[in-house]
Amino acid sequence: MNEKQRDALESELTFSRFDRMSELYPGHTAVVYLGERFSYARLRNLSERFAGSLLDMGITKGDRVMVYITNCVQWVIAFLAIQKIGATIVPVSPIYTSHEIEYMINDSGSETIICLDTNFGYVKEALPRTCLKRVIVTNLVDLLPVWKRALGMLFDKFPHGKVEKDKGVHLFKSLLKHEPFREVVDLDPYRDLAYILYTGGTTGFPKGVPGNHIGMTSYVNDVTEDVAGDHLKEGGDVYIGINPLFHIMALGFFMSIGLNRANTTLLMPFPQVDAILETVQRYRARWLLGVPALYRMILENDRLDRYDLSSLTYCYCGGDVLPIEVFKRWREHFGIPIYQVYGSTEAGHVTYSPITSEPSPTTIGKPLKSRECIVVDPETLEPVPPGESGELLVTSPYTLKEYWNKPEETRRSYVEINGTVYYRMGDFVRLEKGGELVYVERSADIIKHKGYRVSASEVEAVLQDHPTVIGACVVGVPDERVGERIKAIVVLKEDARGVGGTDLLKWCRDRLASYKVPSYVEFRDMLPKSKVGKLLRREIRDEERRRINR
Repeated sequence: MNEKQRDALESELTFSRFDRMSELYPGHTAVVYLGERFSYARLRNLSERFAGSLLDMGITKGDRVMVYITNCVQWVIAFLAIQKIGATIVPVSPIYTSHEIEYMINDSGSETIICLDTNFGYVKEALPRTCLKRVIVTNLVDLLPVWKRALGMLFDKFPHGKVEKDKGVHLFKSLLKHEPFREVVDLDPYRDLAYILYTGGTTGFPKGVPGNHIGMTSYVNDVTEDVAGDHLKEGGDVYIGINPLFHIMALGFFMSIGLNRANTTLLMPFPQVDAILETVQRYRARWLLGVPALYRMILENDRLDRYDLSSLTYCYCGGDVLPIEVFKRWREHFGIPIYQVYGSTEAGHVTYSPITSEPSPTTIGKPLKSRECIVVDPETLEPVPPGESGELLVTSPYTLKEYWNKPEETRRSYVEINGTVYYRMGDFVRLEKGGELVYVERSADIIKHKGYRVSASEVEAVLQDHPTVIGACVVGVPDERVGERIKAIVVLKEDARGVGGTDLLKWCRDRLASYKVPSYVEFRDMLPKSKVGKLLRREIRDEERRRINR
């Protein structure tokens, strides 16, 4: 990137790019939420009014504001307003409990929280033990027309909770009556924080990942300009936003494909498949981002053929390994591929499948221009030859290289090589000749059996292809003779009859090399999942180790 491009990147950050789009395309629809259209001019006006109210409350540059709500237009308004005044957004999942948000409020130093009325009870419970000074409460339908709200309440369609009035409790909607704040706050794009996102910690506590403005802008611009490029129609495209905005993948894609180019985002509050398919059909969405589970849910929907989904053109998948069978079924049914996106909270968006060629289901794409990737031996940190697997390390001149208030976690996850600090992604990959990366396995989930490295996700994918299996988790159980024995924990469909461990082991033997076949199978009613639906192999693995040590 030359000096001129760098200056342009620094001068136009994510929210200022939105401001420019709102001036160029004021009447274009920015967000469609529960059937209500919000133009670029209207969305900007609402966000500037909210920004003015935040300033009146005493929230200023550098202050942290926690956003504890699901996907809704209020989330977008809050995000733009917080950025506008130079404060730092702390987005968290709305399904966290009071115990979880108490820790994150105090760790981040958030004195303000924006929550739904349905989780106000959790905030109230945590409040006395936190540094919170003010609570802003909203309901999912606050910004819908009166008749829609009344109809929804009449038929009990919208969830709502009880809110107790207090001097420190404010209603989101009332704060939109303030005069708009249109001044420009002086920000250092490298030093000032745009957000703090929380991710899992190795010590049992979530880690706060601080992100500066230039770090976010760098990958958002990469995706807009280089990945999507001319395939994206400025001011004339439609993207359906399903993934939660508190996740960096969804937030970055929303800014890149939606607000960065004056396009329309169909914002979904919940991942309900029929509602998603109906919305794609009604608004002719061309861009879709999802996790593997969403693609599988769509393919297995009994009413799939009732919808006209012919507008879908660019479908991206991230967050977890995309099973090859899902990739193939999607290609066969819709006639279009699923492209890959890969990244992390710490490094931002890292790789994308090139949109100009047919993607391979086993690759995670090529690195973005603002990201440098190297593949190394995890023990020596020496680069491995092309074609061999190793741990992926990522760096960028634009990102911060630390965790919030976690120096030990920082030292564990960031390493300096030849004067450059890299983040250890914790994933094993392989570099192909064309520059694309092939995902091999999460390093902690590689099973070492008889000297072989066995991919847990590969064995799980084979098990999940069995017609009676709806979930599988594969872990390594320590064994002195073979290193680790392979154990599979399986969840069967409710109507499954007469299927036992012997049947599933035979199924695996017919489809896997002998050293990859599980030693035994255990049946359970459910598997542990994270707040965003990821399989928690670590919990199963730790459970197995505790059994051995009894």
